[in-house]
Amino acid sequence: MNANAAARRLLVRATFLVSSILAASCGEGAKPPEVPAVASSPAVVPALARVPAKWRFDLRAAPASGREGMVTSDAADATRVGVEILRKGGSAVDAAVGVAFALAVVFPQAGNIGGGGFMVVRAEQGEVRALDFRETAPAKATREMFFGKNDASLVGHLAAGVPGAVAGLGEAHRTYGKLPWKELVAPAIRFAEEGFVVDEGLAEILRDRAADIARFPASAAMFMPGGKPLGVGAVLKNPELAQVLVRIAERGAPGFYEGETANLLVEEMKAGGGIVTAEDLAAYRPVWRTPVEMEYRGHKVFAMPPPSSGGLVLAFSLGVLGGYDLGKMGFLSTEALHVTVETSRRAFAKRNHFLGDPAFVPVPTGEFLSAEAMEKARASIEPARATPSSEVGPGRGGADEKKHTTHFSIVDRSGAAVALTTTINTSLGSAVVVRGGGFLLNNEMDDFATEPGKPNVFGLVQGEANAVAPGKRMLSSMTPTIVVGPDGAVRIVTGAAGGPTIISAALAVITNVLDHGMGATAAVGAPRVHHQHLPDQIFIEEGGLPDDVQRALGARGHKFEAWDAIADAPSIVRGPGGVWTGAAEPRNKSGLALGL
Repeated sequence: MNANAAARRLLVRATFLVSSILAASCGEGAKPPEVPAVASSPAVVPALARVPAKWRFDLRAAPASGREGMVTSDAADATRVGVEILRKGGSAVDAAVGVAFALAVVFPQAGNIGGGGFMVVRAEQGEVRALDFRETAPAKATREMFFGKNDASLVGHLAAGVPGAVAGLGEAHRTYGKLPWKELVAPAIRFAEEGFVVDEGLAEILRDRAADIARFPASAAMFMPGGKPLGVGAVLKNPELAQVLVRIAERGAPGFYEGETANLLVEEMKAGGGIVTAEDLAAYRPVWRTPVEMEYRGHKVFAMPPPSSGGLVLAFSLGVLGGYDLGKMGFLSTEALHVTVETSRRAFAKRNHFLGDPAFVPVPTGEFLSAEAMEKARASIEPARATPSSEVGPGRGGADEKKHTTHFSIVDRSGAAVALTTTINTSLGSAVVVRGGGFLLNNEMDDFATEPGKPNVFGLVQGEANAVAPGKRMLSSMTPTIVVGPDGAVRIVTGAAGGPTIISAALAVITNVLDHGMGATAAVGAPRVHHQHLPDQIFIEEGGLPDDVQRALGARGHKFEAWDAIADAPSIVRGPGGVWTGAAEPRNKSGLALGL
């Protein structure tokens, strides 16, 4: 098995096998052409008529529900932390802070304080803003730093970008928080002190990355005591991380970027040949950005702008698909799937050619948001033929970023909402645990085009727009998204984990609700497909595509690769009567949606 195939297999396993958390908890642009409007009431049975009987998820199960709020995440205890914060009168952002810090402890494969992410916030007053706390390249980074260096952008100290997570959470709380910061960090401190039980998901990740973990003393001490990876049922306590969290609770973001914690991180860098410095940490700032905005089926869709590619790719895809009546075509029909994957093929070609950090490269938003670009794409889609990706330009494509990301969705009693996606890139990031700090460092430097024009470990071939440069933010596919209905109230809160499949999952949730009339359970659990220009094939989920549809698509020239699962998208949908309904991702076994 080659390294690329192994890494892809690890992504699929890692993204959908998450930690069962058994420790104590807090308690429980351009408008598309007009097409006929789709009924807003759930029509689950008609929409799902073509789902194969062998599909493994119950799409008719009742979702979690609540009139005063909803939290859904990849970890049960993190969800409970968020709900308890809402019960105390906290805002959606307060709950997001609590959930994020809890995930940093009980979900170490992706939850973090050593990584970064993106957040879309819909405030109580109705304003929508996007917060970028993506990692940055250190000041000593160079375009050539990874040329010919094998896995240096994936494993070890050079792979780490300057973390943005704590700064981002602090800025969000400063702007929209209601409860004291200390109260929001306290549950995570307790989890770190008391420990949590390792489940099969984390145990498998530790087995898969054992060779990398063993290279770093603090990592081996935490995850491989006695020389063997922690197994199912082991209790993982992290007193060093607890002390870091205490400093963050007492001082806010300066408790991470200055003083003892910063010193520990810098010393770790020096010991391992890394290049993140005290000056890099002190200089880091999150950035408020204007969300990408798109109208679809009478709803306003707000998503993350660059350096996330997610918002523009999602908006372009919705704009193109807005010219088709997907509801009339039918869910999982040959026609609907054909136009969807052909749209994605074109969207990802643009993504990999044009996009990067807007502070470093011009972002041609018209290529994604203009009516002309959308009409041109629709006109190029042949109804009975798959367009070979070699004929689609400009652009380069790729299979998958190496993301073990985690996403969560929250609404509070005022109707405010947060969609937040955070990551350290691969499962366990760089595999480096900071000595004396107990937290993992990201390996986000590999999300740059580390050698422009050359495939990375997942085959993603990117251009100069995303080349390494000092202070630059690497391109991402994270797509936290909030959809607001015609009445001005939040309708959908979504996002996902899973590299570029994140965008396909967010697109699927939105179209499942607005085109096919699905409720939360079905919108999240229904079969998904994914296409990203190159490799030139449709990724499908095992057992999710009707045989006759696959044959019909094959006759049009489409090729296929089956995966166990595509993405992980905990989502919230406002149901009839204004009731919030939530769905954890059934593709993992330990997420939880909980209403208030």
